[in-house]
Amino acid sequence: MRTTIGYTAESIGYVVGAQGLVSFASQTFFGTEWGWLHNVVDLPSTAYLGIVAVGLALIVGGVKMRKTPQPQKAA
Repeated sequence: MRTTIGYTAESIGYVVGAQGLVSFASQTFFGTEWGWLHNVVDLPSTAYLGIVAVGLALIVGGVKMRKTPQPQKAA
């Protein structure tokens, strides 16, 4: 179960981080809106960097969660 939750958190982190990065880059360098995140929230371009950080935290947390050894149950 821990492995499944770890992979799920990691996968969500990749999507959230990528959308934050795309939104930041599109607003900062091109003045347009790319991705789907701008349909959900309307944030200034620097706030999207916080979303990238949340995505990275989910990735790191997911990797750590699935890499930690599970305690063995006593028989």
